[in-house]
Amino acid sequence: MRILVVTDAWRPQVNGVVRSLEQLEAEARRLGDEIVFLTPERFRTLPMPGYREIRLSFARPRALARMIEAAKADAIHIATEGPLGLLARRYCRTRKIPFTTCYHTRYPQYVAARLPVPERLTYALLRLFHNGGDGVMVATEALASELREAGFRNLMLWSRGVDMELYRPREEKAFDFPGPIFLCVARLAVEKNLDAFLKLDLPGTKVMVGDGPDRARLEATYPEARFLGARFGEELAAIYASADVFVFPSRTETFGLVLLEALASGVPIASFPGEGLLADIATGDVGRLDEDLALAARAALDLSRERCRNFAAGYSFERSTTQFFENVRSSLG
Repeated sequence: MRILVVTDAWRPQVNGVVRSLEQLEAEARRLGDEIVFLTPERFRTLPMPGYREIRLSFARPRALARMIEAAKADAIHIATEGPLGLLARRYCRTRKIPFTTCYHTRYPQYVAARLPVPERLTYALLRLFHNGGDGVMVATEALASELREAGFRNLMLWSRGVDMELYRPREEKAFDFPGPIFLCVARLAVEKNLDAFLKLDLPGTKVMVGDGPDRARLEATYPEARFLGARFGEELAAIYASADVFVFPSRTETFGLVLLEALASGVPIASFPGEGLLADIATGDVGRLDEDLALAARAALDLSRERCRNFAAGYSFERSTTQFFENVRSSLG
């Protein structure tokens, strides 16, 4: 089966959406299916005001229509609600072509963190976008329940997978900072709630990996923390494996792929209480969840690294990719 994925989120952006799509394409190829992409790389773009690493595409409807038709795909999946996603949605709706979408990001909470925009307004716009399709993929049952209550329809579960070969325990250490090492990997932006991590009174060293519009402020405010910038591949995997606890301060994630990457590396989680994957982490005894994040971080030091690794093994690329293709097939009727 050949699926065209239309996405506004693409390289050089570094986020869970891009990584999930890259993983999906690679695993689909291994399983004998095919994912092709329509991304901002094919259009003129401008940086999003206040968030320069996100590029907004300027595509003409006719040009995008020609590209969709040239892809000769069996199905269309619209991954994001940006300019390309909106045009692709209009193309499908006008021609009565089935399509699926994915709710990757809690935009109502993200927008409210930056602008005085009521969450109910953002939810209304997102409902209009997603309910026009034939299926909305979500990462957890908890998120599906949340969106169902908000009026979203045709919700489908699409979990995520993790590369167990890349993210693994390692003997060598990526740095020699005083331990224990409390690590966070995230885009450095206000909606990630990183102050909640960086202000903690913890022993050892707090390490922050990532880049983003809030980096200068965070570095100036928390000079005792180690900011390593964005890291990738083997270098990032070695950093994960060098940590003692992975601290996850976000309250707005729909899944949190970084959680699986840390667990696959044998690193336990410390987080605020949450549902979905976080609830499973607590039940699996591979993390500590508490409104007192410092208490959770200290308690996580005593958890089994082997148990963390075994927990992550339940989230394979193959399972995630098969689930995605099953969702698309069911949406076609």
